Amino acid sequence: MDILVVGGHGKIARRLLKLLAAQGHTARGLIRNPAQAADLQAVGAVPVLGDIEAEDSLSAYVKGADAVVFAAGAGPGSGDARKRTVDLAGALKLADAAIDQGVRRYVMISTVGAEAPANRAYYEAKAEADAYVTATGLDWTIVRPGSLTDEPGTGLVSTYRELGHRGRVTRDDVAAVLAACLTTSSADTVGVTFELLEGTTPIDDALRF
Repeated sequence: MDILVVGGHGKIARRLLKLLAAQGHTARGLIRNPAQAADLQAVGAVPVLGDIEAEDSLSAYVKGADAVVFAAGAGPGSGDARKRTVDLAGALKLADAAIDQGVRRYVMISTVGAEAPANRAYYEAKAEADAYVTATGLDWTIVRPGSLTDEPGTGLVSTYRELGHRGRVTRDDVAAVLAACLTTSSADTVGVTFELLEGTTPIDDALRF
């Protein structure tokens, strides 16, 4: 498969790209800064230069993909306006590009708490992006991880379709779950929004909804 990951230099994205490349997929990471290209190449990914904020359409990058992943984020130090141009508008542009290019599969990283944003810019941006994507008719999956850690992954998680849980999860395990959503035939995640926390269930089993 040819899989485009938007926000390709993020901590989860680089882990995901490495997993996908190791499985033999063409793993392309969209990045804004050319200095980051070597980091993607080091994990077997193909760096693609583009700016989701500056460009009106992402169709040129989506062309030829079998699936797309939205993993971009403005980051905790950014202002409210940039959360809307990256976390919200970027996700919408990728969905529009997928529709334009006939790419059905769309997987997105959201966050726990997006079900009740409570006037907080980050959660509002995620909630609006989630709502837009679910209305597109694409084969979407929305993954809402808990608080992220850099501890080694265990391959054991908990998933919840009933929203409102809180907890933590490793970035390794988030990346592994995203890869499974994209590539594992037993994963039944199309049209599903779920929360993802650390747990005791093997990933493939946790994705049988």
